[in-house]
Amino acid sequence: MSAAGCSSGIGTGSMPAAWLGHPGTRCRRDVGDAVGVEYVSRVPRPPLDGLMDDLYYLDGAPPYARLTLPPMPAALLIVNLGAPFRIRAGTDIETAEYADGCVVTTPTRALEFGYPPRTRSVGVHFKPWGLAPFLPMPAAELCDRPVTVEQVWGRPAVAELRDRLATADGPHEMLTLLEEELTRRLCETAGLELVRHTGSVIAATSGAVAIGGLSAAAGVSSTHLAQRFKKLIGVTPKRLARTYRFATTVLSINPAEPIDWGGLAGAAGYFDQAHFGHEFRAFTGLTPTRYIEIRRRFLREHPGHTLDGWPLPTD
Repeated sequence: MSAAGCSSGIGTGSMPAAWLGHPGTRCRRDVGDAVGVEYVSRVPRPPLDGLMDDLYYLDGAPPYARLTLPPMPAALLIVNLGAPFRIRAGTDIETAEYADGCVVTTPTRALEFGYPPRTRSVGVHFKPWGLAPFLPMPAAELCDRPVTVEQVWGRPAVAELRDRLATADGPHEMLTLLEEELTRRLCETAGLELVRHTGSVIAATSGAVAIGGLSAAAGVSSTHLAQRFKKLIGVTPKRLARTYRFATTVLSINPAEPIDWGGLAGAAGYFDQAHFGHEFRAFTGLTPTRYIEIRRRFLREHPGHTLDGWPLPTD
């Protein structure tokens, strides 16, 4: 499945069928295994559908107290309605608590989510460029540094939104309220069409495209394109393409079957298996074989779980 096809339920959008909602499906509802997780997802109406993969509702006990989310080509907004959760963005950043929720721009490193025994939230899986119209600051300022929703929208507005969501009549009304709030906050954003068009080409090719050719086709310099991407997405076109390629490659792996790592790396356009291994460690902090061991652990301990797919148990 293409990395551009779906969305993750906790951390970064554009993920496989595990935490996710499919853009081709107007509404999806899943229930996890014995731990009892409810996940409801739907695609927003235009014009939000050009900026987001889905809106989602998540309620229940996570399969693990800590989950690691490798970088994906997407951004995320979570409005938390339960006990605070914790996020660690890289080994050089301390774990921080998020009571009201969080905003995460397209990451370049793995995020570690620490959950309470039960979690409840609504959120948005944005396309890489989709968060920009809702931010009061350049996305580059938030790269790999998640912030609370209050830091973006202000405490009074977020408190009111959380109160309305908490008293809503079920997940579907909650998603409607969130969609209305996002529609109200949608702003004109300079350069968005350029970034969206170019980013869509990168997504459609799973990152296998010459960035120089994209800037030439758009009639702008590579420097101008990179500056716009950094401001609206938080990463350069080259970095976004690299993330798409990695995500597409990893999501093509079936952990239940034997894996030809050399063939997989070659088919994805990596120089060799060593190059692929280097990328794997850069994105996940794991070797490919260790990644598969952890994925198989999830499959073994929670077979068929709604949340299985991209998030990994944190050792």
